[in-house]
Amino acid sequence: MNVAINKDFINALSDCIREQNSKSVLEMLAELHPADIAEIFAELSVEEQSFILSLLDNEISADVFLELEEDDRKRLLKQFSTKEIAEELINEMDTDDAADIISELSEAQQDEVIAQIEDKEHAQDIVDLLRYDEDTAGGLMRKEFVKVNTNWTVLTAVREMRRQAEDLEEVYSIYVVDDDNILLGTLSLKKLLTTSSSTKLEEVYNKNVYYVKADDEDENVAKIIQKYDLMEIPVVDELKRLLGIITVDDIIDVMRDEAEEDYQLAAGITRNVDADDSILTLTKARLPWLLIGMFGGVGAAGIMSNIQDKLGDFLILLSFVPLIQSTAGNVGIQSSAIVVQGLANGTIKDDVWKLIGKEFLLGLLNGLGIALVVLMISHFIFGTSYLISLTICLALVTVIIVAATIGTFIPLFLNKRGMDPAVSTGPFITTSNDIFGVFIYFLIAKIILGF
Repeated sequence: MNVAINKDFINALSDCIREQNSKSVLEMLAELHPADIAEIFAELSVEEQSFILSLLDNEISADVFLELEEDDRKRLLKQFSTKEIAEELINEMDTDDAADIISELSEAQQDEVIAQIEDKEHAQDIVDLLRYDEDTAGGLMRKEFVKVNTNWTVLTAVREMRRQAEDLEEVYSIYVVDDDNILLGTLSLKKLLTTSSSTKLEEVYNKNVYYVKADDEDENVAKIIQKYDLMEIPVVDELKRLLGIITVDDIIDVMRDEAEEDYQLAAGITRNVDADDSILTLTKARLPWLLIGMFGGVGAAGIMSNIQDKLGDFLILLSFVPLIQSTAGNVGIQSSAIVVQGLANGTIKDDVWKLIGKEFLLGLLNGLGIALVVLMISHFIFGTSYLISLTICLALVTVIIVAATIGTFIPLFLNKRGMDPAVSTGPFITTSNDIFGVFIYFLIAKIILGF
């Protein structure tokens, strides 16, 4: 399949849509994956998108719909009646995906769509999922899975598995439960094939099974799946009754969304935004941290304005303020980023002081390396005396150590307080280091040079 999706292809597709040439549209899209069709949708109007979906098979339309960005889906949903949403989209989706789509509708529309779902069991499963917060295991799970009873024989289990698997695209695990639906373990396909058909499952199932509870946070679910290389994980309630499963594709979405959120927080953007959002929305997301950064700059400027009249023969010190600020900011962000990453993947344990001590020594070594270069540049290029050059270097080493310590401590502190440590990696670290860096720089200079 090598269909070139370029400007010419999209223009030709638009022409066919404009001419209402259904046959040509279907021929052009026939070999494309739903994800590719969703990518094309970004270049088409809502009316053109609706026309394409009306031509596609319901199953393919549902897959395309799921590949769209949330804002694009919401705009497109307005083109459908609640009956069309139920019959052409929801009926073709797994329960977790269907719940996600329905949750994007108003409450009145949700009720109408659910009422028009033909499969009442499917509808009830969706209603059950809508009760969970979207950021929990319950909000991620689906109701489609294969389970068998520990009291069944192998023959009965195979017969029931065939029935349950008819509507499933993939079957990764077979879950074993008791008469009260309590999760007991998993059943190996190899065991199933190599065991006598009259053997009861209680004799052959694997009791070691990883699981999560319905109210567990999605980030914790992602950590477990990543740690143990699982394709899916079962979800249970407080009594360990099997409720559903979470597959790795849903976890990949969680990890991607979390990475995007952390990246934006680190850059000083306080909410999840996209490039095509309104100017007002983007301003609200960016302005708070810009203001914090501004106050950091004002604070540093205040320190310099109070001291510049006293510098006298040491005005050259002002030339190195940008070096102090930028180096402190970079070191702080590096240290903070390492800590945030460690907190995210669980590699940072309880020995916080050991970590801070390590960053202290790392800051010292990095500071000495940078200071040696600055010493030569300041003396041989800027022509400063050895005493002034040594003062600058000593201040630089101290500022780097402080920046590394601050960059390590702040995300640890925020995490301990239940806040997202990613908030600290951008403007907050830079702003604090601007102020502390300038203050420490001139304090050391005043002590050594005596101005």
